[in-house]
Amino acid sequence: MKLSPAALGPIFASIAVTLFSLNDVTMKFLSGGYALHQIVLIRSIVGMAVVLLVMVPFQGGLTALRTNRIGAQMARAGMVFFANMTFFLGLAALPLADAVALFFVSPFVITIFSVLFLGEAVGPRRWGAVAVGLIGVLIILRPGTSAFQLASLLPIAAAFGYGGLHIMTRYLRNTETTVSMVFYIQLMFILATCVLGLVMGDGKFATTENPSLEFLFRPWVWPETSDVPFILVLGVFAAVGGYFISLAYRTGEAALVAPFEYLALPLSIILGMLIFDEWPDAVAWMGIALILTSGLYTVWRENQLAKRQTPKRQG
Repeated sequence: MKLSPAALGPIFASIAVTLFSLNDVTMKFLSGGYALHQIVLIRSIVGMAVVLLVMVPFQGGLTALRTNRIGAQMARAGMVFFANMTFFLGLAALPLADAVALFFVSPFVITIFSVLFLGEAVGPRRWGAVAVGLIGVLIILRPGTSAFQLASLLPIAAAFGYGGLHIMTRYLRNTETTVSMVFYIQLMFILATCVLGLVMGDGKFATTENPSLEFLFRPWVWPETSDVPFILVLGVFAAVGGYFISLAYRTGEAALVAPFEYLALPLSIILGMLIFDEWPDAVAWMGIALILTSGLYTVWRENQLAKRQTPKRQG
């Protein structure tokens, strides 16, 4: 039975979100023994191999990687790099569910960016959803209390990178292939982590002040044999997940696809409980609920208004 694009989009998104969630768990598991840039470099080399040996042949060969917008491609890839690095640094210090929930301020960031960079008009209902979501963020952050951690700001920084990614994807989606977007992301990761390795891979900036800084500045070491499969599988998860999420938005309507990204929240809670023995407290649950509700509304409202295709959208 052949599935319709309407069904394929959510399926592809669900696959991508599952792979990304497993990627997050694996990265958090490895964060206590390796430098972030070392893990990401190995992951990206594996991911590049998957792109070149598996994806490119199925997309018409190397011609699928051609682009006349290399600057925009690398800018988009740079945003992905920033989002990944800041999120993973946050993961090293935060419970998995808290980090994922804070990252889901990204729909609010996309709303703000759409006003600033795309000239869209946002009405009171969407601004109200943004306000509710930000209240949820403050509840999880708990500023001014002993529970507040500076590392909590890292997933929020990642959300800004992810918001920029979506704006750039809108800019490029009509001229660039899915596989080319994945390719340039892997290329950016390899180049950037090589530079980071040369600058700090010897551990000269190493610190034990907090898990995030330790994860960033720890010296490179030869991986333990038992950890090698986990590091290698990160590359597969990242490359295949990136391909499926791009394919999801190309195949199905964004209004149907985007809500499925929120599967990451229940997955993070379940995986955090099963693997790291983490369970959100009552305050965190309240913040997660507000972010989830307002985020889903923002995604829904954004796509309802997009269907009208008017130059200036009100919502």
